[in-house]
Amino acid sequence: MSGDDLKHILISLGAFAGVFGIVYVFLMTRSRERMAMIERGVDASIFSDYNSISPTLKFGMLFVGIAIGMIVGDVLHDYYGLSKSTTFLSMVFLFGGLSLILNFVIEQRLAKKK
Repeated sequence: MSGDDLKHILISLGAFAGVFGIVYVFLMTRSRERMAMIERGVDASIFSDYNSISPTLKFGMLFVGIAIGMIVGDVLHDYYGLSKSTTFLSMVFLFGGLSLILNFVIEQRLAKKK
């Protein structure tokens, strides 16, 4: 095992530990906050109320937007000679974001009908 391999392993483990640490701290903080609210007698129903009408619609639109972004990024790379990493990353974020905005508009219209 060369020094380069060890470096890659340590970076991967560090990234995994960082993500795990962030998720752990978030969940523990949220749990403590909810327990404090319950102890004080505050209504905890705000945690069970979910605003999204259809979470599957949101995730479906996000994944379709990401797929379209990847396709457009590949087309921009092949036909216009733009940098592959830049086009893929920017198009994935662009179309993923546009799909979430479109999902918000759809959910607002559905909420007005109710």
